Amino acid sequence: MEATDCRRAFPSFDEPALKATFDITLVADKELTALSNMDVKEEKILESGKKATSFNTSPVMSTYLVAFIVGELSYVESNYFRVPVRVYATPGMEDRCKFSAELGARTLEFFEKKFDVPYPLPKMDMVGIHDFSAGAMENWGLVTYRVVDLLFDEENDNANTKQRVAEVVQHELAHQWFGNLVTMDWWDGLWLNEGFATWMSWYSCNSFYPDWKVWETYVGDNLQSCLALDSLRSSHPVEVPVKRADEVNQIFDAISYSKGSCIVKMVSIILGEDTFIRGISRYLKRHQYGNTETGDLWKALSEESGLDVAGIMDTWTSKVGFPVLTVSEDGNTIHVRQNRFLATGDVKPEEDTTIYPLSLALRNKSGKVENINLDKREISIDLSKYDASSAFYKLNADQAGLYRTLYPPERVVKLSQAGADNLLSVEDRVGLIADTASLSVSGYQKTSALLDLISLWKNEKEPNVWMEMLKRFGAIRKTWIFQPESTTDALKQLLGELVLPKVNELGWNFHAEESLLQQQLKGTLFSSAVSSENDKIVKEALSLFEKYASGDAKAVHPNIRAAVFGAAAKYGDEATWQRLVDVYTSPKSSVEGLAAITALGGAKNVDLQKKTIKLTLDGTVRSQDVFYVLNGLSTNVAGIQILWDWLREEWDAITKKFPANMGLLLNIIYICTGSLATPQHLKEFDEFFKSKDTKGFDKAVSISRDRLVSRIAWLERDVKDVEEWLAKHQSSTKL
Repeated sequence: MEATDCRRAFPSFDEPALKATFDITLVADKELTALSNMDVKEEKILESGKKATSFNTSPVMSTYLVAFIVGELSYVESNYFRVPVRVYATPGMEDRCKFSAELGARTLEFFEKKFDVPYPLPKMDMVGIHDFSAGAMENWGLVTYRVVDLLFDEENDNANTKQRVAEVVQHELAHQWFGNLVTMDWWDGLWLNEGFATWMSWYSCNSFYPDWKVWETYVGDNLQSCLALDSLRSSHPVEVPVKRADEVNQIFDAISYSKGSCIVKMVSIILGEDTFIRGISRYLKRHQYGNTETGDLWKALSEESGLDVAGIMDTWTSKVGFPVLTVSEDGNTIHVRQNRFLATGDVKPEEDTTIYPLSLALRNKSGKVENINLDKREISIDLSKYDASSAFYKLNADQAGLYRTLYPPERVVKLSQAGADNLLSVEDRVGLIADTASLSVSGYQKTSALLDLISLWKNEKEPNVWMEMLKRFGAIRKTWIFQPESTTDALKQLLGELVLPKVNELGWNFHAEESLLQQQLKGTLFSSAVSSENDKIVKEALSLFEKYASGDAKAVHPNIRAAVFGAAAKYGDEATWQRLVDVYTSPKSSVEGLAAITALGGAKNVDLQKKTIKLTLDGTVRSQDVFYVLNGLSTNVAGIQILWDWLREEWDAITKKFPANMGLLLNIIYICTGSLATPQHLKEFDEFFKSKDTKGFDKAVSISRDRLVSRIAWLERDVKDVEEWLAKHQSSTKL
């Protein structure tokens, strides 16, 4: 019922600090399963023939954590932990519950030992729900999930799904301590819940699955989500004032989650992991069953470490944004200046008043990292004092800091070569790509610098580096999608040149002994090769789909299913389109169904794209799944226009079916405007939204507009730069 829906269920003082105990009784048909936060106290058959299920009294808790479920359910139970851990789903899905049941039990034991604070409830139930607007909800003792975020089918789901399920389950179980046992005093402290749960999910996942190398993934995933949103004028501080109920749902975003977790990670590095965990234990024990503000956390960590944690960290929670560090060189001396970073590159003096406390984390050629504090606007550093020199140095080692780094062009070239020579860590290589891309978008450097870097690293071996390169190259193609065909074709050709050698080297058959990361890489490369429209790969994808459609259920491996379905939809006819709709309505797994409806929007046949958008409102597609349809349409010029027209023409029906208070409308706005990229689009955007009452989704409109403005400015600055780079590249490849 987070954030303010408990009042819709029963009269209540529906605020997080007004905690109470709850005695719940549910009356339902006797053949149905009834669940709530606590274990069952007694069951009675009433004169009406219905069953009354009463539950034991809950601990003192916030209203938004109260939950009750009635349905036809079956479960799988793990007895690994000292209390029963059950995963519930609709009958027939029991085999898909096993992974999460065992993982959930092990995770509860892990957190209990790590925090030295017992899990206080007598059971843990986790339930997969087929229609659920959020990814999951951490109700105390009764956690609810989308089916796709809880259940895992070893035969029919892909590597990405396994990692996603593990991350979401561990995130929600971390909430049993961070949010449930100790709760923020008011919604402006939401990051105390979400930032910690996010960081703990990565931390525990790394402990359980070290071969997944999740801290490498974190740099390209969580960190970049944070920096992307926080680079907009419409961003907000981690501790953001919340005055109305309709404002709460808008802050469940990358600031509260991703930036919050980055701040937690930053503190853990400053204090050291052991000291940090002891400080967290102190915080939980002191405030269990109560409510806290950020200062309570800083106090506990300061007491444990002896450091003034509030003095170090307050700026990061109370101020919006983050800096870009501009580096200039003079022999073995570097000069570093910090200024607020904006994606539009046009920060104003009044927006650039914050001095962010930073650790520069200087890496020298031997690999040693020296921490140099920057707590003022600028600083000069004699590299020789840190066994570094102009021959080699790198700031923000392993991308632990919340900032972008703008080096002189010559240094970027040297670092690029160092990355190609494997002298940079995976995190450093991912970070160098991400920084180069973001600095290109904002105008600090040219997009050709990013194209140079990606081209130089085409022999890269590490999956996370490849995935960041392809993500950033994809952003160029997406923004340049309305440019002349000669440019878009040249970008498509370049993509093929980058990925095809690697695709041919690794192939697209999968083996049980392959690591999760290797599986993810092979799937991503194959998908990119399909996107490049390489004849050989497209024919292979269509052949695989034909076998699948003819009844060979195992013809298409789950790791390349989305790419194969995408090719089938793109080049197929109406019968293929209908086949994919049927896959969605009767899938072997939820992930298979979502891949099918995502593929529909990529059809070259515009009439089929128009049929696809109608599925969003005619009841064919569940409300929770509509985003997959929209994302599929956002990949091509015709689909982008169809989305934009649909949003404007069907606005009344959309806002009725997808209310802002459930977060659904916000995501629809993001997707339907997220590929617009021309001044005419901006004019239409402003014209459309100026007449709308944006209460409850005004942040989504502001963020979407900021992103659109940034894309337009990027194109205006660099469209010629990219054209010239492509022409030069094509000329050199013909020699």
